[in-house]
Amino acid sequence: MTTKRTWLAGAVALAALGFSSGANAQGCTINLGGILTLTGTQGDIGKAIGDVAQMAIDHVNEAGGIRGCRVNFILRDDQGQPQVGVDAAKQLVEVNRVQALIGTIGSGVSLPILTSVTAPARVTQVSCCSTSPTFTQMAIEGRTQGYWFRTIPTSLLQAVASANQTIENGWRRTAVLYVNTDFGVNMARDYERAIRAFGGTITAMVPFNENQTSYRAEVQRALAQPHDSMMLIGFPQDGSTVAREWVSLGGSQNMVLNNSLRSDQFLNNVGARFLGNAWGMDNAQVSAPSVDQFNRDFQARFNRPARGPGLHTVYDAVVVTALAYAAAGGQTADGTQIRDNLRRVISPNGEVHGTGAAGIRAAMEAIAAGRTIRYVGATGPFQFDANGDVTGPALIWRIQNGQFQEVRTIDMDAMNALFARVNAAPR
Repeated sequence: MTTKRTWLAGAVALAALGFSSGANAQGCTINLGGILTLTGTQGDIGKAIGDVAQMAIDHVNEAGGIRGCRVNFILRDDQGQPQVGVDAAKQLVEVNRVQALIGTIGSGVSLPILTSVTAPARVTQVSCCSTSPTFTQMAIEGRTQGYWFRTIPTSLLQAVASANQTIENGWRRTAVLYVNTDFGVNMARDYERAIRAFGGTITAMVPFNENQTSYRAEVQRALAQPHDSMMLIGFPQDGSTVAREWVSLGGSQNMVLNNSLRSDQFLNNVGARFLGNAWGMDNAQVSAPSVDQFNRDFQARFNRPARGPGLHTVYDAVVVTALAYAAAGGQTADGTQIRDNLRRVISPNGEVHGTGAAGIRAAMEAIAAGRTIRYVGATGPFQFDANGDVTGPALIWRIQNGQFQEVRTIDMDAMNALFARVNAAPR
């Protein structure tokens, strides 16, 4: 009898905190929206990111859900097309009544979703992958109304780290081929500025449009001036075509690649023998137990290492949103309340909780008990600044012996020093 009473008392206490042994014990469900590119030029990347988003949702539900309510992740495909993304967002907001939305990948799709749907509807939008600095400027001007957040640093980090590696490799005359989107235009501009600050020269700046069968004309324009290297900014499908035509027309195999090209699709389509001197940059994860836990969970679920753009950042986007939802009260929370709690669940002075179902459960219990928490995620510790941005270290990688090899990490002190050099250089 004593044992039974003790168990019942514990169950009542957990119920009072809004938790149960599994999500949906209270019979409630919370819809969380998601928009990612699942088909088109970024489809392979988007599917992998979507799989990790679902893993994060499963961890939240295994941890008891949001205040005991099961999370229903409604994922839509934007096909890499702005209007498709806007239509999907309208359905999620107006029909499914989501108060928070995860996504999307391309800045050119995230931007109209933000301006046309989420910000006007006061729905919080958290992106794993959109890196354009345009969002920062919009936030400064008050046009995001504070509803925009992202768990990935801006493309400026990629541009400066890539330029630094270009110069360190001894390459001084670089042709730039870049996808003609908001992301590509901004990154190419920042890369050009950084290259000049570090003492190099840009021989050509050539944009290319997505979904073309050939980029021969663009490649020939880039090859018109003597060069010793090429910076390629794009996504695996079109990037593969550009790289193949670049090599076939006599372009240097000294290549610098943006983070989206750190994919098996790109490597296999171009061919490892043509990429033996290809280098690239990605966002690095610091050494932390939460990162190790995510990597173990990913390996166990997908039977491969957690390597590729957006995997760590989408996990954090989902989990930090779920925690903010809980801190805002759970099922009754609206987008504004979720927005206002996103920074609170990563408070620098809060008790630390990490990734995985066990880490999320402990974080949710702390929130329900009224304690301040600091979620430390798959990317390590992070903070949203006043514009919803985060910062982080940079990872330098290269292709060697047909494999992606991690070379080194540029920590934040070193990155800040590089930013200072760029900012000090004449424009």
